Order: sequence, then structure tokens, then C-alpha cells
Amino acid sequence: MKQYRKPRFLVLGMVIGLSLLPLSCAKKTVQEGGTVKVHYTGKLKDGSIFDSSTERGPMEVTLGQGKLIPGFEKALIGMIEGETKTVTIPVDQAYGPHRDELVKKIDREKLPPGQEPEVGQMLYSRDPQGRNIPLKIVEVDEANVTLDANHPLAGKDLIFDLEVVEIVK
Repeated sequence: MKQYRKPRFLVLGMVIGLSLLPLSCAKKTVQEGGTVKVHYTGKLKDGSIFDSSTERGPMEVTLGQGKLIPGFEKALIGMIEGETKTVTIPVDQAYGPHRDELVKKIDREKLPPGQEPEVGQMLYSRDPQGRNIPLKIVEVDEANVTLDANHPLAGKDLIFDLEVVEIVK
């Protein structure tokens, strides 16, 4: 009678605790160039929430198109459907440092007629390509208005709670 030998990989898998599944059972992972639906909540270090998708439904995005900050996209790579995690994205992988050269003082007379500037108010200008540039009024005096063209989250580390809802492709 011929003796049956167990394949070594099966025994090794059982010894080290691996589950051997057919490839069809393997979970899909988020990959560069893939399309994913994700829920997120963005927070600052003090716990304040600056944005969340939980009330409006998951965001669908294709990775690698430059539509997400680099750290957000990097955090999604390798996640599986249903996975959740919290990541801290440093300034250089988010909206970059606050740049002093993007803060300009202008004469009040250069504002549109009838405009009464207030600190915190948003104005918009256009760049040479016709894109809107948001400008926040950060200081007002009798003769001048100081405008800040930095992204409101520039200079800040960001914390995101992420949940991969679906890997579309």
C-alpha cells in the first residue's frame, strides 16, 4: 500500500497559522489608478472637524489623477473593502506649508466699489488661466486690506478617519 505524503506548503501553512484560500477568495486592495468609494472625516490636532463625507455619502475617486492630497491617496493604497483606519497626514503631504509670499496687502481702493471688507470674508480673483483663486481677508485698516491666498489648511497636519466602502475597479 502506497503511503500518502502531505504537501509541505500545506503543513507549513498550518504550523505558522496561514489560511490557504483560493485566489478568487482574496480581497481586492486599493491600487494606484484604481477607483474607490471612501468615507472620510478630516480633523485637526485639536479635534475640530473640517470636512466629512458621512452626511452626504462616500466620495468616489480614481487614484493617481491628482485630485486628492498626496497623503490621503497614499493612505488609501493597500486598504481592502470595509477596512477603516485613522491616519495623520503631515503638512508636506497635505496642503503644504503656509507661504508668507501668498499674503499681500493692497489698497482698499482696489476692491470692487461698494465692498465693505471684513476679516474672515472671502474674495475671489482669477489667475491667467481663468481659474478662481480664493482670497481670505485677514486684516483691515483705514487704507489697506491684507489678503491671504494660502489654502485654509496650509501649514497644518491633518488627521483622517478613512473607510473604504467599495473598490469599484
